Amino acid sequence: MHTDLLHSLYARRLRRQVMAGPLPRHVGLIADGNRRWARQMGLAHPSMGHKYGAEHIRHVLSWCEGLGISHVTVFLCSTENLQHRDDEEVALLLQVLEEMVSEHFDRPDSHWQVHVAGMLDLLPDTTARALKSAVEATRTCTTGFHLTLAIGYGGRQEVVEAMRELLYERAEAGQSMQELAATLTADDITRHLYTAGQPNPDLVIRTSGEHRMSNFLLWQSAYSELYFCEAYWPAFREIDFLRALRSFAARQRRYGG
Repeated sequence: MHTDLLHSLYARRLRRQVMAGPLPRHVGLIADGNRRWARQMGLAHPSMGHKYGAEHIRHVLSWCEGLGISHVTVFLCSTENLQHRDDEEVALLLQVLEEMVSEHFDRPDSHWQVHVAGMLDLLPDTTARALKSAVEATRTCTTGFHLTLAIGYGGRQEVVEAMRELLYERAEAGQSMQELAATLTADDITRHLYTAGQPNPDLVIRTSGEHRMSNFLLWQSAYSELYFCEAYWPAFREIDFLRALRSFAARQRRYGG
């Protein structure tokens, strides 16, 4: 009880500090460490960590909502996960994500408008349908909060797909390769990314103690601030999140200058 009170008081103090400084408009989250957390907790199967990790998304979104952070992108499943992890584990992960999306976001009264980043063609039909249904159900959401679920996602592949779409677009317009090369800009590519129309992340947080981007929003995070947290994703506390925001507020953003 005494420890809970101290944590509550500390969180309240952190929240005041964070609210007094600049807050990120868009936070990217690399939700890593589900399996290691499950092993640490002695669960029957390490993949059970995915269930707890998926449920934890709602808690983190409530923290963001309370602070007015309007855009959140959560990296849930990479193209490498789909291709190289055990089939049984991948099936469980996708089932958990389907259930989470259907239960909490596939509803017109959702506070978060859902977007998807990734190659839906790589996903099972049931997963793709669940994601598309949530996108459609929240299309008219007017709260101003936007949640992007990165599933079957890879940053390099995203840029390749964007360039492919751009080439098709310009070819249909009758533009030659030489004309495209002479006029190509970064904005042209940005318009064809999965995240087109959304702000770039100001802050990217990775849990689990790993210090790498793992192919997450490579184009969009060129000038993002990075924060690495030791906690595994299911154990990522509000205090950990507020510490990341406090670190962000203390930094002087130079945007490459």
